[in-house]
Amino acid sequence: MPGTKGLFIPGPTNVPQAVRLAMDIAMEDQRAPDLPAFTLPLFEDVKKVFKSRDGQVFLFPSSGTGGWEAAMLNTLSPGDRVLITRFGQFSLLWADMCQRLGIEADIVDVPWGEGVPVETFAEKLKADRGHSYKAVLVTHNETATGVTSDIAAVRRAMDEAHHPALLFVDAVSSLASIDFRMDEWGVDVCVSGSQKGFMMPAGLAILCVSQKALAARKQASLKRCYFDFEDMARTNKDGFFPYTPPLHMLRGLRAAVDLLLDEGLDNVFARHYRLAEGVRRAVSAWGLRLCAKDPKWHSDTVSAILIPEGFDSAALVRHACTRYNLSLGMGLNKVAGKVFRIGHLGDLNEIMCLTALAGSEMAMRDMGIPVVAGSGVAAAIEFYRTQTATPALKAA
Repeated sequence: MPGTKGLFIPGPTNVPQAVRLAMDIAMEDQRAPDLPAFTLPLFEDVKKVFKSRDGQVFLFPSSGTGGWEAAMLNTLSPGDRVLITRFGQFSLLWADMCQRLGIEADIVDVPWGEGVPVETFAEKLKADRGHSYKAVLVTHNETATGVTSDIAAVRRAMDEAHHPALLFVDAVSSLASIDFRMDEWGVDVCVSGSQKGFMMPAGLAILCVSQKALAARKQASLKRCYFDFEDMARTNKDGFFPYTPPLHMLRGLRAAVDLLLDEGLDNVFARHYRLAEGVRRAVSAWGLRLCAKDPKWHSDTVSAILIPEGFDSAALVRHACTRYNLSLGMGLNKVAGKVFRIGHLGDLNEIMCLTALAGSEMAMRDMGIPVVAGSGVAAAIEFYRTQTATPALKAA
C-alpha cells in the first residue's frame, strides 16, 4: 500500500529523522580512547530526563523487562517480600517476574481501569511494623489500560508510615512523556525503555538508580551477571562498558535526549497532555468510554477505548491495519477483544493524532460500530485549534 503506515501503538513509537540519521553510522571501536568524551556527557544528560541529580544511570542492551530484572537482582535476596499491585498486563508481568525469581510478592489486585490503590498501600505499610517489605513496586503508566498512577502519593504513604522500603517504578511508557520527578518523589529505581518516550527502536533498558538502591546491592544475594550494577558502574565511570555496547543505539539516544532537552521537558509534558486530551474529546464525541474509570487515572501517552458489546476489538484492529494501513494497539489479557488503544506519545503532533482518529472512525464504521462520521475528528479539531495556552501539568 502506498504512503506511510500510521503507527499509533503505544510503542515502539515513531523515530524522528534526527535520531535515525544519528544511528546510521559506520561501526565504531567500543574501546576507542575518545569514547568517554561522548558517553560521560550522555550519562549526565539522561539523568536530566529522570529529573535526578543524585541517581546513577545504567544503559543495558535489553528491553524494559530486562530493566525490571536488573532492578530486583541488584537490590533483593531470595525470600524478600515486596508490595505490588496488579491492574493491567504489565503490572501483572512484573508481579509474575517477582514470583519466578523467588521473591515473595504481596499482590494487591484492583479492577483493570484503576490505578495504584494508595490508601491500601498506606494501610499495609503502616501495619508492616517489622518492615518486612523490602521494596514497593509501582507501574507508573499501565499501557494495557491507559491508566497513570500517582507516584508522589505512594512516596507520601511510605514516608507517613516511616517505612524504609525501596521504591521501584516502571516508567517504560511514561518517562520523557509524562512528568516524572525521581529525586523529588524519592524513587530508588526507575526503569524505562528506548522505544516509547525516547523515540528510538526497542533495545535499550534505561534505568536511574538512587544511592540508597546502590548501597542495597551489597546485601542483595540474588544471582546476577549480565545485569550486575557493579560491573556496569565500574566501567561506566571511565566512559566504557563491561561488554560490547550497541553504539549506534547510544548515538540515537544522544540525538533523542537532545530533542527532548531542546524542546524542554515541561513543554514535552504539556504537548502530550494536549494531544491526549484531544483524543479523549474524540472518544467522548463517539459516545464511547475509556477503560480508565476516572479522569484522575487518564494517561497522556495511551488511550484504551472500550467498544460496545457484541463487537470484537481485535477484529477492529486487524481491519484498520489491512484496510487503512493504520496500526492501533490491541486489547491485552482481561481486556482482550474489549478495547483498542491509540498510542499518542513520542514524536507526535496534532495532525498525526487526527490521522489516528480519522482512521479509527472509518474502521469502526466499517465494522458497524455506531459512531457518527467526523464526530471524533471534529471534537479533536476544535480542541486543538483553540488550545493556545500551555495547560498546567498534573498536580504532583
